[in-house]
Amino acid sequence: MSGLRQPAVVVAGLGLGQIVAFACSFYLMGVLGDAIGRDLGLSATFVFATVSLSLAVPAVVATHVARRIDERGGKPVLLASHAVLALGLILIGFARDGVGLAIAMAVIGFGQSLGLSPTPFAILVQLYGEAARRPITGVALIGGLGSTLGWPLTAWFGDELGWRGACFVWAGVQLLFCLPLTAWICPHTEGRPKHTATHGEVRWDRPMVQLAILFACAWFISTCMSAHLPRLLAHFGLTLAQASAAAGLVGIAAVTVRFLEFTVLRKLNPVATTRTATLMHPTGAAALLTFGGGAGGAAMAVGQGAGNGMLAVAKGVLPLSLYGERNYAYRSAILGRPALIAQVFGPTVFAMALERSATGAVLATSALCLVMFAMTFGLRRCSPTIQQQVIA
Repeated sequence: MSGLRQPAVVVAGLGLGQIVAFACSFYLMGVLGDAIGRDLGLSATFVFATVSLSLAVPAVVATHVARRIDERGGKPVLLASHAVLALGLILIGFARDGVGLAIAMAVIGFGQSLGLSPTPFAILVQLYGEAARRPITGVALIGGLGSTLGWPLTAWFGDELGWRGACFVWAGVQLLFCLPLTAWICPHTEGRPKHTATHGEVRWDRPMVQLAILFACAWFISTCMSAHLPRLLAHFGLTLAQASAAAGLVGIAAVTVRFLEFTVLRKLNPVATTRTATLMHPTGAAALLTFGGGAGGAAMAVGQGAGNGMLAVAKGVLPLSLYGERNYAYRSAILGRPALIAQVFGPTVFAMALERSATGAVLATSALCLVMFAMTFGLRRCSPTIQQQVIA
């Protein structure tokens, strides 16, 4: 690899790129969706169905993207993501009907598959090998500000320029800021030539199945909460304004635990920290069911944010810890596919559960967390060249 910069510089640059990527894709419709639907004469159901479409695209193409990263390095893929996301945003800005919006959101989904967390994580593994845990945590820490900064910025752009103008501004940020930043900050990484690729070595052994179940449950719950947490808290006695304020603690908790992971917790066993993370949502849920929407609502938001913040790091770190850097991008993509599929259905399924019983919905997500907790047991180092045990 060439052009290697200081790790702190690389982490900061990749983290800034993640803030923008999440803000202008994953969190975009949470701010602009109602205005887009109103102006295009589309129902809210249809608008947010296009969000599900964008989430479905990575499930289809993620393994192909990962193969390319393993074979040719991650920098070209990350550079392409800026152009694709900018194209998707421009298409949204020019959309005149539901078909145009759906096409634009599919392009956004392709851009997400190229540029969201798995790609910078894979770049860091190619750069630093098994010492990539802390850089991965650093990028996740900075990228976690995507909602904290993205939502208010998008709202401001929308207020000043309208929703079309907001999309064009974010497209400009991708092309004029993120693209040159990545070109300058991200070192070239050497992939494995196609004729020496070893993706056939990646097989569904027991730890792979456990990790896939764990991450699928985690991402299902994450999308459920991101779409419905304020509404859930409102069922427990909070006004919508109070519920939205309490839900804002999710981002604060997520960034806080990632900072702790980056500093004081970085030497702890990643399986142990993951196991702890799986219990945070149920702990918050227990407080919500016990104390109601007041103190319980804040505890629910903190529990969800802290657990999800740690699990986002675990998704990058655990495959590396258990299997090493060989085929990292491809293995991560295979592990992540069930999670990508699960998150497509999360908001709809949870909405149905919430209509029947708010208490039942909370108990259901907590039960999934206990499944995740069980999946953390029995995980051991699986690399044939390194026999060090991760956990008994």
